[in-house]
Amino acid sequence: MSEHIDATIYHNPRCSTSRNTLQLLRDKGIEPTIVKYLENPPTRAELAKMISDAGLEVRQAIRAKETVFAELNLADATDDQLLDAMVANPILIERPLVVTDLGVRLARPLQNILEILPADDAK
Repeated sequence: MSEHIDATIYHNPRCSTSRNTLQLLRDKGIEPTIVKYLENPPTRAELAKMISDAGLEVRQAIRAKETVFAELNLADATDDQLLDAMVANPILIERPLVVTDLGVRLARPLQNILEILPADDAK
């Protein structure tokens, strides 16, 4: 049995990568707190901290292919403008973000979250 670890997934049930990430966590014996971020978006400060803690640039954490990205003319936006847009339009937040006691990762690719989970051989 793996050691207990607190985990939170910023989840969109309509996203296959998000569903697969949730299943991977459960397969590892972790029942995460599920935040449906489209209904309960993080605050700007929470989002900025997660992005920073994941080692990402703000632009790496935004869904540039979403229609609203183009509608808001975000191609040349500053990090502050991108964060504001993501909080106002949570569909722009790249998913899923996973937060554990060991760090934060964007599960793209899915294997990224293995870096913030206890090792399988932990006893």
